[in-house]
Amino acid sequence: MQKLVLIRHGESTWNKENRFTGWEDVDLSENGLQQAKRAGQLLAKHGYTFDTGFTSVLKRAIKTMHFVLEELDHLWIPVQKSWRLNERFYGALQGLNKAETIEKYGEEQVHKWRRDPHEHPPAITEQDKRFPGHYLRYNDLTYRELPLTENLSETMTRALPFWHESIVPAIRDGKKVIICAHGNSLRALVQYIDNLSDEDVAKLDIPTATPWVYELDDRLNQIKHYYLE
Repeated sequence: MQKLVLIRHGESTWNKENRFTGWEDVDLSENGLQQAKRAGQLLAKHGYTFDTGFTSVLKRAIKTMHFVLEELDHLWIPVQKSWRLNERFYGALQGLNKAETIEKYGEEQVHKWRRDPHEHPPAITEQDKRFPGHYLRYNDLTYRELPLTENLSETMTRALPFWHESIVPAIRDGKKVIICAHGNSLRALVQYIDNLSDEDVAKLDIPTATPWVYELDDRLNQIKHYYLE
């Protein structure tokens, strides 16, 4: 039996302001920083140690990982960063206030954009300042990998190669793994691990900075999962 720990980043400044974030590289709020530290303290309390970590290339996840590992005195372990663990790309919704967006488009439509695995938010253009192709961190991505909008199904499609090529080999090697990512990239992994239906994953909420432990068998099938308390 292997344990895998998933953590959604702590509250970001845009979480606090109730804004769609996506690939926008916003920082942790002060509360989010404290949440990350408490997550590390909780893992330490339960005796967790790790051999390797995985996170996105967005600072709210990177910093959450840092503060968790600092509380565990584990800053020395290797942490691999990948855009494939980034939050879902919310297209033209990024930066908009969620309540104001509901007022403009209606609750039903916004719910579909947020929760329907096959629904695309409005797309941006390549000229938009939010287009990832403008940023150095994405220089290695191909044209097809640079999103203009993204649904949850597509988030899973780009996250799973990293799961199979980088994370699974580490688990199979007996390493104790921690992943710090985002609400939707983690939902995509959870849908795959738990074989959830689209209806079930649409109902799934992952709280910020709360360690979620998976116990996996030798074939990496879920035995059980639970939040640490």
